[in-house]
Amino acid sequence: MAEAQLEIAHPPLPDAGPRYLNRELSHLSFEERVLALAEDPSLPLLERVRFLAILSQNLDEFYQVRVAGLKEQQAVVPPPVSPDGLTPGEQLSAIRRGVDALGARQSRVFNKDLLPRLAEAGIHFLRTVDLSHADLAYLADVFNEQIFPVLTPLAVDPAHPFPYISNLSLNLAVMVREPLGRRSRFARVKVPPVLPRFIALPEGRGFVPLEQVIAAHLDVLFPGMEIVGHHPFRVTRDADLDLVDDEAEDLLAAIQMELRRRRRQAPVVRLEIDSGMSEEVLGLLLRELEIDSSDVYLIDGLLDLGALWAIYQLDRPDLKEEPWAAVTQIRLKEQNADGEGAELFDVMRDGDVLVHHPYESFATSVEAFIDAAAADPGVLAIKQTLYRTSGPASPIVRSLIRAAETGKQVVALVELKARGDEQANIAWAQALEEAGVHVVYGVVGLKTHAKVTLVVRHEPDGIRRYVHVGTGNYNPRTALTYEDVGLLTADPDIGHDAGELFNFLTGYSRQRQFRKLVVAPLGMRAHLTQLIRREATRPDGRIVLKVNHLVDPEIIDALYEAAQAGADIDLVVRGLCALRPGVPGLSQRIRVRSIVGRFLEHSRIFRFGSDREGAQYYLGSADLMPRNLDRRVEAVTPILDPALKARLAQIMEVVLSDDQLAWQLNPDGTWEKVPTRRGINSQRRFEELALARAQGLIVRDGD
Repeated sequence: MAEAQLEIAHPPLPDAGPRYLNRELSHLSFEERVLALAEDPSLPLLERVRFLAILSQNLDEFYQVRVAGLKEQQAVVPPPVSPDGLTPGEQLSAIRRGVDALGARQSRVFNKDLLPRLAEAGIHFLRTVDLSHADLAYLADVFNEQIFPVLTPLAVDPAHPFPYISNLSLNLAVMVREPLGRRSRFARVKVPPVLPRFIALPEGRGFVPLEQVIAAHLDVLFPGMEIVGHHPFRVTRDADLDLVDDEAEDLLAAIQMELRRRRRQAPVVRLEIDSGMSEEVLGLLLRELEIDSSDVYLIDGLLDLGALWAIYQLDRPDLKEEPWAAVTQIRLKEQNADGEGAELFDVMRDGDVLVHHPYESFATSVEAFIDAAAADPGVLAIKQTLYRTSGPASPIVRSLIRAAETGKQVVALVELKARGDEQANIAWAQALEEAGVHVVYGVVGLKTHAKVTLVVRHEPDGIRRYVHVGTGNYNPRTALTYEDVGLLTADPDIGHDAGELFNFLTGYSRQRQFRKLVVAPLGMRAHLTQLIRREATRPDGRIVLKVNHLVDPEIIDALYEAAQAGADIDLVVRGLCALRPGVPGLSQRIRVRSIVGRFLEHSRIFRFGSDREGAQYYLGSADLMPRNLDRRVEAVTPILDPALKARLAQIMEVVLSDDQLAWQLNPDGTWEKVPTRRGINSQRRFEELALARAQGLIVRDGD
């Protein structure tokens, strides 16, 4: 590993505090851990390229949401202070220092390490100035036939106002003048996102960035003009949907209106430029975009490394990890082999089923469950929450449409405010409605983040409910790369609770109590806090939590108190963590680690209790953040079957023993790689366990 310790700087820890790490700097620390994978020479080359693309896209979202939010907070008088005591301005300054350091490393690994290695592997990134006459002629044909018709150069002069620069767009700032004139004029050429970012040369000779191909043919766009200069730039805007939906009479229409407004009025939060941009052009951009120099980021090399996904998609299996083929969970194997959907309900009646994605197949478990419900004549109703999915082409969406067309009662709760997917969700929500599905948009003032499906079936002995509760989205694409767990159950109490939950989501239910499900914001915070405090009272108190993020001050304080009372606490936090572990007198019994690897760790699993007392396990959709506990509808289910509890215990044991993908958090907020002693890669271990179960080598979950 190129970097053994990560160095995003948090404020020093005085004797009296602060009690929390800054969430924004913790976010950048996570991006450092992603970057460390791109720097790791032991990984296949294109996997390193993939992590560089992921980092770039993560930073885009960070600026669109978190930095944009801090900039809005700066305008508040007096400005709010974060739980760790920093003003918005202080956080923005610390973010700038952290991102500058990240950007320097990112450019260095791409320019100095990956580009030469890609060239050795036959993947060449070329500049137009280095091309042969034959290749230049080929690019000229490509430009004239495929690129030129799409381009729209926009002049800026008294008759042409400065054009709107769309979010995350890549552009060329072009300075032109009359051949005998003295005054230069500005024009903007947008690099079309509908075209490939990298133009492939014939016979695999290499790739040329699209913006360079356009720049080489500016004389065609501006005939008769002298090209004084051209400079690529990229704009990032505030993309967080700001909607007070309790004042909106029609939520769908209000969100559509807000999306249109955002596309035209969202403020700029970042301007990325290359090192060659002139002061004249930069000054014009600063003035017209209404930003200052603190929002400008100088990029050494290619802008928007998120476009490297196109390079990762090349058919070069020799440069990638061996693809993982998910196996069918052994209890579902016979049902999938026979293709009889009704048998899946027999399996669930015989006992709960735990599935672990992507190691166990999403298609032969969750998709098969919904498909069986759509096909089975005994099913009366299907109700499902949908936060992010792959749209109308999704097998799940097709199953819901098919069920509605056969007369079943089908309800889809579509979360229109799923960040980044608002427009897509609107489109396929309308497609569902057209097919006869009852589409609702959730509870006023709350996002619905819960991952729950309820199937109501008429059987000889009466009505029975079948339920899936998961930690991940109903999205077959992300199910291939996101690590998640889910429960398939016919437990009558959970079925009853799921029905009450959907009544709460679709009607005017005032339901506050549930038999087994733990639901936010109706009591999850109080329930989790009570479980934490219970462990503080036990002589062998034990807490193990696996989440994406942990930033809620109240939950953190409860964990601090439990640790001071003697509870032993392990936290596996993939991303943001505001808790300071290992501080004497505060958190010396708390350990925090993060697993960052090939698959995105996404499951939320909660364990409370020692082996002696009998541990309780829960899984569900909620992270430990104020938004999840107070402003979202979340659902967490207990795991009661002893074999499934043993399976979750095994999952926790494996991630806590990982010494190849794991990082540990220090009290000062820095992360360092866990020393490799036993050589345990948790993700590979889960692949081995999934294969062993599928082959019948592990008879019971947890063995």
